[in-house]
Amino acid sequence: MVGIPFSVIPVHKIVSKVRLNPEITLMEIHAPMVARKIKPGQFVVIRIDEKGERIPLTKYTKDVEKGTVTVVFMKVGKSTRKLDTLEEGDHILDFVGPLGKPAHIKNYGTVVCVAGGVGTPEICPVVRALKEAGNEVITIAGFRCKDRVILEDKIKEHPDEVIICTDDGSYCKEGFTTDALRELLESGKKIDLVHCVGPVIMMKLISDLTKEYNVPCKVSLNSIMLDATGMCGSCRVNVSGTMKLTCVDGPEFDGHEVDFGDLMNRLKMFNEEERVALERFTGGA
Repeated sequence: MVGIPFSVIPVHKIVSKVRLNPEITLMEIHAPMVARKIKPGQFVVIRIDEKGERIPLTKYTKDVEKGTVTVVFMKVGKSTRKLDTLEEGDHILDFVGPLGKPAHIKNYGTVVCVAGGVGTPEICPVVRALKEAGNEVITIAGFRCKDRVILEDKIKEHPDEVIICTDDGSYCKEGFTTDALRELLESGKKIDLVHCVGPVIMMKLISDLTKEYNVPCKVSLNSIMLDATGMCGSCRVNVSGTMKLTCVDGPEFDGHEVDFGDLMNRLKMFNEEERVALERFTGGA
């Protein structure tokens, strides 16, 4: 970017911002070129400013006419907390995408889409696309408690059936997404595919459960990414004994073939660095 006047460097305006709960924020961002091309299951990488970390975020919705893409993120570390300090009218330096491969959409028959927490926004466009392809779609969405339920109206827009679970039973069905899925599988209902996105441990348990019942399962992985273009290798994941890169080969993989133990260990690689960065950002160090 050396020698290019700042006036011609693309910046992306935050069109709207909504805090869905104390942990999760929705942002609609002006990015017309990305909005025209991005598909369900793909993601973007944003960078707040020149010193910012690259943050991969999955698309929630897009509006081609407005030229916007909406993302939803959880405030976990320094970068996502810093992103949450921005307001409507502020600008983000980089908004790169679409990245990754789109979700595989076709008429499978009956598809159960399982989402946990902040994975819920990502499942919504996949559900819509699967429904438009002629599938019967059942959505299972899991949250810790009633106060953490997000986008309930959007969850209910397209599926034929919706099951909302809370771990503590404070809202709707008590229990975990695995409990609700097991009930469906044990009911004898024919399920042709399970599509899952959410915390890694949830995706592992859903994959184990579907394997037990011999039902195909696709998972959308959220491994650590740095460049998100297949160059750094930090997002590598073991799939059926072969190294794959989540950013270019995924993020969708066969859940029965993913080595989740290896993935969970890799997600801990920068725990200490992330802790120190967060403490410095929040004034705790």
